[in-house]
Amino acid sequence: MIIAIDGPAASGKGTIARRLAAHYHLPHLDTGLIYRAAAAAIRAASADPASQQAERIAATLDPSAYPEVSLRSAEMGEAASVIAAIPAIRAALLDVQRRFAAQAGGAVLDGRDIGTVIAPQAAVKIFVTATPQVRAQRRFLELQARGETIAYDSVLADIHARDERDSARSSAPLRIADDTQVLDTSELGIEAAVAAAITIAERQRAARSC
Repeated sequence: MIIAIDGPAASGKGTIARRLAAHYHLPHLDTGLIYRAAAAAIRAASADPASQQAERIAATLDPSAYPEVSLRSAEMGEAASVIAAIPAIRAALLDVQRRFAAQAGGAVLDGRDIGTVIAPQAAVKIFVTATPQVRAQRRFLELQARGETIAYDSVLADIHARDERDSARSSAPLRIADDTQVLDTSELGIEAAVAAAITIAERQRAARSC
């Protein structure tokens, strides 16, 4: 069983995906971390993100070389959003994501284009969203907890910029697939959001088995 969890930044999709993976005993891939690792590698090489050098770096990427904590910063999130809009970089990172999704027994993947590009055949597709203000507040508190000093207004501006970039890019833009259930977490705590996601997953599994 493949579970595809899509949605914009700070919508809660990563937490929901991890909890669904634990619930169904499936491996989980946060595809956003792959793009963050690629951004870190490209930056470390001082490469132009639109260059063939950057494409080669992405194609030979070893995500494990970059500690997750270092990839979770606001700076790396912004850098990942920029390179994710480059078709050649997306193509270079496509195969590793599809191989993960195709493994025996299934998997849970979260990102921006899982249900539309990476695993359109997924048995469960959920698009997790929330208002920009709620998402900015979540990200603001998350960054504060990591010791980063940043203003809420800056976080909100970044959320708006990333939404625009993700939706307007020519390659695999952020969109809701026709067979995807939308889950708005604006007024939901994590336990309620996870419970709603499990309900959606069970409903979709039942419908596809009929």
